[in-house]
Amino acid sequence: RLRALTRRASAPEGSSAEWVRCDLFSVSDVSAALEGADVAVYLVHSMLPSARLTQASFDDLDVLLADNFARGAEAAGVRHILYVGGFAPRDQALSRHLRSRREVEEALRSRGAGVTALRSGIIVGPGSSSLWILVNLVRRLPVMVLPRWTRSRTQPIALDDLLRAVRRVLAEPGAWKGSFDVAGPDILTYREMMQETAAILGLRRLMITVGLLSPKLSRLWVTLFGSAPASLVKPLVESLRHDMVAEPNPLHDWLLEDAAPFRVALRRSLDERARPTPPPSSIQLGTAERGRLRAARTVRSVQRLPLPAGRNAAWVAEEYLRFLPKLAGRWLRVDAGDEDAVRFRLEPSGRTLLELRYARDRSREDRAVFTVVGGDLARAGDGRGRLEFREITGGTEVIAAVHDFEPALPWFVYNLTQARVHLWVMSRFARHLRGAQNDS
Repeated sequence: RLRALTRRASAPEGSSAEWVRCDLFSVSDVSAALEGADVAVYLVHSMLPSARLTQASFDDLDVLLADNFARGAEAAGVRHILYVGGFAPRDQALSRHLRSRREVEEALRSRGAGVTALRSGIIVGPGSSSLWILVNLVRRLPVMVLPRWTRSRTQPIALDDLLRAVRRVLAEPGAWKGSFDVAGPDILTYREMMQETAAILGLRRLMITVGLLSPKLSRLWVTLFGSAPASLVKPLVESLRHDMVAEPNPLHDWLLEDAAPFRVALRRSLDERARPTPPPSSIQLGTAERGRLRAARTVRSVQRLPLPAGRNAAWVAEEYLRFLPKLAGRWLRVDAGDEDAVRFRLEPSGRTLLELRYARDRSREDRAVFTVVGGDLARAGDGRGRLEFREITGGTEVIAAVHDFEPALPWFVYNLTQARVHLWVMSRFARHLRGAQNDS
């Protein structure tokens, strides 16, 4: 039986899977959705927005989601997690994108389930975002001035071959714990892949390689002509300076026996007009999804903070409540203690700006959760608004996150005032924690 989790309301037409709507930013949603599952396949990235306003980097969102999934899987009794990520070249200073892929693996392994990580390069198949970008670049640019990263080597894999590796792991999860590079038989530079693509499309392309790396120019070039949003292109381009070649391992060696070459995999991925299949949702938001985010008026704000030695997330939450009045001086008072209520009061009027309630049933030493229940600056909403502090990366850092917050201020006023103040406060709190870290 296959159960698929989705943030959307309805299942794709013709799907035989059981589709369950799930907010991956909620541990309780994840654990409920995974109830009864033996093995979970994790195919998540966070390069597209999940709220009308998102104040967060993709890597902070990714590690938060992976930590949520690991906690939810542990609560649901999932025995094994299969994660499909990217190559992680050794002995190199990794880009943020590749460091994030490694960090996701570590977060998934931080709980009770066994984990298999399949690491791949470009996936060549219908719906592949990378293939969509590659083909569009070749199709639209008769003359291509290629930056230095196009000399980097990569080892693409056909989607069918990646699925063969997935099926083999799922057939015997316990035998494949660990990380395994999987790839096709061809090791090509990005320039050579473009040349192969042009030949299959029947196009003549003049390609001139220059000695510049120029990530910013590359991002603009790929965004404009590859038909991909900047939020997706930016982390990908930063990773292209690395050689992405598989390291030998038993799973990869088995896969290579029947793996499709790049040229064959590319032909299979194009339709009768030699066009790639657009990615269903990973490359751009649909009109309905954009409208839903605008109508929701929600905010997600995630910041990574240092965790002083010997402290935990519960201490960080308490320290935050002590820190705020010191930062605001005589203008703010924090009342805490009555039935787990926390009230932020504006002085000297005494008006309650925000009222939170400590969620004792959802909190632990490594995670402190407060729900938003009222105040002049918050709308009542659906009760999902919350502030949390949680440990990540083996207890060396803390994520501070605001989820599903609905501001009471008009949206443009909120963006110019409260939203910016929150980021400033969190930056000052991070500096405060670094000072405490140095003192310890």
